[in-house]
Amino acid sequence: MSDWIIAIAGTPEGARLATILALISAVAHAAFGALQKGRHDPWLTRGAIDGWLVVISAPVALFLVPWPSGQVAWILAGALVIHFGYKLTMALAYERAAYTVVYPVVRGTGPLVTVLAASVIFHERFTVVQWIGVACLSGGILLLAARNLTEETLDRRALQIGLAWAVTGGVLVAVYTTYDAYGIRQAADPFTFLAWFFFITALDFPLLAAWRYRRMASPPDLGPLLWRGIIGAFIAWISFGGVMLATRLDKVGEAAVLRETSTVFAALIGWLFLGEKVGPRRTFLMALVALGAVIVETGG
Repeated sequence: MSDWIIAIAGTPEGARLATILALISAVAHAAFGALQKGRHDPWLTRGAIDGWLVVISAPVALFLVPWPSGQVAWILAGALVIHFGYKLTMALAYERAAYTVVYPVVRGTGPLVTVLAASVIFHERFTVVQWIGVACLSGGILLLAARNLTEETLDRRALQIGLAWAVTGGVLVAVYTTYDAYGIRQAADPFTFLAWFFFITALDFPLLAAWRYRRMASPPDLGPLLWRGIIGAFIAWISFGGVMLATRLDKVGEAAVLRETSTVFAALIGWLFLGEKVGPRRTFLMALVALGAVIVETGG
């Protein structure tokens, strides 16, 4: 599998597979975000997910793939720091604002910054048509967040803080997308990077969640939380692993943009499972997001 992935990287076949992986990642990431925002405390949910990520990733990293080289090991150490910052900002944002407000702000900020970063680091170039697509996608996502914000009834101060954390999270999405793409390209075996990435970057939040759990006056039952965690861990492999493989196969910027169609799927999840409303304006904005992704993919 690894040899095949490396062989088709940069080819038309690789580009087609990258598109498929990015879209699968989008669906998975929307489900992943909904899991973290569900009825459980977001800190505990993320801790449960990461705890299971350690459990299912450790055997793969330790016994099934080659161990990382010294350079890749240092890159993974940097990934731990970056992803801890991202997870921290997401937990703080979800703690203060609604899922349908936070998620679009994060995902709308990320692709624009990622495309700019990829143009500098990987020398990728978008056509004018593709930039129009990026504008449609990011603009549609941010307008969707603004629309959702008008219906929010939480304390205004809490909303402002939640939005500030969401914007910070969006910038960190661009940072980790670019950084992880660099990392997986440095590894001789892409699955070495993936397995060790999930193992190492998941070591932090279980400790933080355990500390938080012990300090709670009325801690929740662990059974449902652990079930949510194991589901989230497998979704994380699909979501984060899919987009990282896509960046290994083709352009980082295009993979990042396609992945942000997750906002459309997130809105559908919010409507179907979280009882959140989807009206004609929101439907139009979701269509604009999807149109932007199509323009980016076909305009190159």
